[in-house]
Amino acid sequence: MSVAIVAFYGAGMLGSAMVRAMLERGIAVRVWNRTPERAAALEAYGAEPFEDPAEAADGAEFVHLCLSDDASVDGVLDAALPGVPKASPIIDHTTVLPQRVVERALRLDDGEHAFLHAPVFMGPPMALQAHGVMMTSGDAALFERVRPHLQGMCSDLRYVGGRSEDAAIFKLMGNAMILAVVGGLNDAMRIGEEQGLTREQAYTLFDFFDPSGQIKGRGKRMADGTYEPYWTLDMAHKDATLMQAAAHYERLPVIDAVEALMRNVSDRGLGNLDVGAVAARSASV
Repeated sequence: MSVAIVAFYGAGMLGSAMVRAMLERGIAVRVWNRTPERAAALEAYGAEPFEDPAEAADGAEFVHLCLSDDASVDGVLDAALPGVPKASPIIDHTTVLPQRVVERALRLDDGEHAFLHAPVFMGPPMALQAHGVMMTSGDAALFERVRPHLQGMCSDLRYVGGRSEDAAIFKLMGNAMILAVVGGLNDAMRIGEEQGLTREQAYTLFDFFDPSGQIKGRGKRMADGTYEPYWTLDMAHKDATLMQAAAHYERLPVIDAVEALMRNVSDRGLGNLDVGAVAARSASV
């Protein structure tokens, strides 16, 4: 059986882990990075480093990008496309703006290149173990074509929509949740510290309190636009002001923002609805 050949652009922490995982599966990987030393470091694992982006793509069956932002993706594509075979799918794992994915897909389609955006929910250790979620969107036939290849890179491969930008949208929503959780943890620990607990003591809250139920329960009702009160917005707002006072009015980035939002929604006459009504778009819910 022939060995698959991949051109991989981006040897940061996540990209390097993806490359190493591919090598362990017997895939031949040609790697390019803006800083050549990072690409050269992967030679010890069996990768072939290149300094010319177009040369790295010559003869590759799959082209992968795992870069920092939209500008880097477009810059690398500009440099690499002269060497990318028309039959080789271009798969981008970079977290980028959805609208730019649309522009990129149209541009590549005009050049008769197949393109798929495939961002991930995985850190470098997970990528090294080919474990975690990978999302794709766009042309369904192209997805089916590359599915076996992508399944080797993750434990949960998701086709999330027919629009080229859908996976980028889901990626940003997921990252928003991560930031919200991290910010909430900061606020909870700050309240504990201001009340004389150590952070280690504050963290023991999660030995008996599981906040994930908010997503499965209240989150589903928010998605449905159902705001039957289980915890009214006005009562939740009162508790938010207690949290601010307990923190001695030290900055609580998440709580401060949500308190202001709840106050605004309450002023619109929705204070007797469930706290999930912060998601209401009008006063007539």
